[in-house]
Amino acid sequence: MSFAVNLSSLPLRSPEITTGGYNFPKSVISSTRKRPMLSFATSNSTEEPPTTTPEIELEFIGPKAGEDGKYPVDRVSAASGEKVLRTIMADNKLELYGTYGKVMNCGGGGSCGTCIVEVVEGNELLNERTNTELKYLKKKPESWRLACQTIVGNKENSGKVVIQRLPQWKK
Repeated sequence: MSFAVNLSSLPLRSPEITTGGYNFPKSVISSTRKRPMLSFATSNSTEEPPTTTPEIELEFIGPKAGEDGKYPVDRVSAASGEKVLRTIMADNKLELYGTYGKVMNCGGGGSCGTCIVEVVEGNELLNERTNTELKYLKKKPESWRLACQTIVGNKENSGKVVIQRLPQWKK
C-alpha cells in the first residue's frame, strides 16, 4: 500500500501585518481563508518488491600457515559487480601486498603489478583478465590476477569465490 500527499492546493499567504504605518494592498490581505487539502491515494496493484542485489561470498586464504599447520581464512560478502577485489580487501583490512608492494604499490591504478592474488575457486564469477593483467602476469599461472583489476561479479550473478592472498609466498 502506498500513499501520496498532494500539497499543491495549499495557499500561500502573506502575513497580515500593518506596522510602521504601511498598509498592505487588499490583494495581499485576504479575508477569506482556504483550508489546506491533503489527498491520499492508495494502490492495490501488485507492485514488485524491491529487488536485492546478488551477493558474492568471498573466502580469503591467508598467505602463511598458522602454528596448527592450517591457513587462516577470512570470509567477506560483497554486492555483485560493484567493487574490485582490491577495494574489498582494503575495506576489510586484509593483507594484500608483500614487503616490496607495501612500499611501492600504485594505489590501485594498475601500473605496478604488486597486488597479485590467486583465484582458487569461482573464476567464472569474476571479469575476464584485463590488458593490464595480461601485461603484468604474462609468465604467471592463469589463476593469478591483479586485485586492482578484478571486478567481483557482474550485478547479476552470485556465488562463492576463494582467493589465495600473496600466492608468491606460498611454497
